Amino acid sequence: MLDCKPAITPVDCKLNLSIDGEAMHDVTYYQRLVGKLINLTITRPEITYAVSFASQFMDSPTVDHLNIIMRILRYLKGSIGEGITMHNNQSTVISGYTYADWAGNAIDKKSTTGYCTFIGGNLVTWKSKKQQVIAHSSAKAKYRAMVTTACELIWLKGLLSDLGFSSSTPMLLMCDNQAAMHIAANPVFH
Repeated sequence: MLDCKPAITPVDCKLNLSIDGEAMHDVTYYQRLVGKLINLTITRPEITYAVSFASQFMDSPTVDHLNIIMRILRYLKGSIGEGITMHNNQSTVISGYTYADWAGNAIDKKSTTGYCTFIGGNLVTWKSKKQQVIAHSSAKAKYRAMVTTACELIWLKGLLSDLGFSSSTPMLLMCDNQAAMHIAANPVFH
């Protein structure tokens, strides 16, 4: 893929796949590629969603699924030299950003939770994972994502405390859904 045309995004935003299609002859080739990309997500968090999407088809990948992997590789070719940088900001403020795509998976209609957390402005953890249950509204999907992110923030605060960096500043959790924030703020739901 050294001579391929670079892609500007790791996955097509209008991707709509099914489990049907031309089956691959060598399943282990697909599995090895996905495994290598999973390892790469440690330093390249922007491909996490695309790689986790492609990893759903490890048992019986099709040629269309392989095209997703090739798109990720084309994106990586165009973004060589990018990665995570850390700066000493003399801050232990913990913050998190969360997002969920409601019923984003066309096959099983499950939502995907995504979040990233920061300490002192430095990215320290991130995750993209399919939710276990089907959410009946975007507010519920995003509320579940907020809960997952809040658990991660609490874990980070405990880790910093164990390391001797206790902080009295409140943690910040950012979400883009007003309904989910109202659910989280209402004590009746707790």
